[in-house]
Amino acid sequence: MTTVVLLCLSNVFMTFAWYGHLKFLHDKPLWVTIAISWGIAFFEYCLMVPANRLGYGRFTGYELKIIQEVITLLVFVGFAWVVLGEKLRWNYAVSLLCIFLAVYFAFGFRAAPPPAG
Repeated sequence: MTTVVLLCLSNVFMTFAWYGHLKFLHDKPLWVTIAISWGIAFFEYCLMVPANRLGYGRFTGYELKIIQEVITLLVFVGFAWVVLGEKLRWNYAVSLLCIFLAVYFAFGFRAAPPPAG
């Protein structure tokens, strides 16, 4: 659970670092935007790296990446709607459904854990 919370928080920072300038810094020079984005991304890394370290072992590297990508998309959908004022069109929703199917295939066939004791 700690891994997922850290991944969610890191993705909020990442989304603002990558896309926040479209709303808030569009009138600034590109070098200013890049510098500010790097500053925001620092906090994303401060959360992402521990999330992956804590999660590895409970999850495989592949599973960590899949979890991170789904969280990224969910955070972005909220960001695009609330901050950018963009609506989720049907084709984007279908695309997200396909990604959720990928998650099912990644996690739906995990080997059962060995019996305790």
